[in-house]
Amino acid sequence: MATVAGLRACGAKGPGWLLRCPWGPLAAGFCSGGPGGTWRPEPEPRPTSTWQRDGIRNIVLSNPKKRNALSLAMLKSLQTDILHDAESKDLKVIVISAEGPVFSSGHDLKELTDERGCDYHAEVFQTCSEVMMQVQSHPVPVIAMVNGLATAAGCQLVASCDIAVASDKSSFATPGVNIGLFCSTPGVALGRTVPRKVALEMLFTGEPISAKEALSHGLLSKVVPEEQLEEETMRIAKKIASMSRPVVSLGKAAFYKQLSQDLKTAYCLTSQTMVDNLGLEDGQEGIKAFIQKRKPIWSH
Repeated sequence: MATVAGLRACGAKGPGWLLRCPWGPLAAGFCSGGPGGTWRPEPEPRPTSTWQRDGIRNIVLSNPKKRNALSLAMLKSLQTDILHDAESKDLKVIVISAEGPVFSSGHDLKELTDERGCDYHAEVFQTCSEVMMQVQSHPVPVIAMVNGLATAAGCQLVASCDIAVASDKSSFATPGVNIGLFCSTPGVALGRTVPRKVALEMLFTGEPISAKEALSHGLLSKVVPEEQLEEETMRIAKKIASMSRPVVSLGKAAFYKQLSQDLKTAYCLTSQTMVDNLGLEDGQEGIKAFIQKRKPIWSH
């Protein structure tokens, strides 16, 4: 596979591949071909679980026995849950959380041994990079709800989300240097979220930082007591879900696009975005509702 074509030349695959679910319905233990049917083993359970209600999609990393490691299977399952019906008007916000005391321990190191081979390793890191970029490019806001330890690629996932709410018992680290595998890809998200010197100290030492420190450095949006974590996260999610999806989607895309621009280009880009926003049905509805002193009725 030539190292997955050089990490697929760092390019994205077509939308058909991105939206094709690698996790079909659970197959029957036996095929239905009659007496001559061939036995098939039960498939592994999905490493994520998901449900959606009132515009909020909850995605849960559901492999606590393996510390919710971002194995290739976990990454593909997470990718499927994120991309499923991404353009649906019924989806307003995504919340990513985890079962157990560890949000995510990062990559599954058993998948990174010589036995797996270079091509497999390339697929792991390419898929992980795709997931992180899809979180940021997704049309709706993505919130991380963290209760526990988030390390390496787990910390990368938190840094990649638009909003991150954590309990006061949580901690964050990029400890790959301790085992001879520098957290280079987590450093991409981390270095774009916290000050450079904070990111480099975390990357060079592998030492964890507390939720309080993560908040002060900008890795987190908010820290709350553990018993208030779900309530506060859902309060934020419901608030976002009550807004116009086209307006929020337009604003999210413009925000990330302008970050890499010089000041003049950023203002030029966002000025045009404001004009485009006024051209939206919901943009005009919101202004009319404000003038008429009534609650807006979003078209979504």
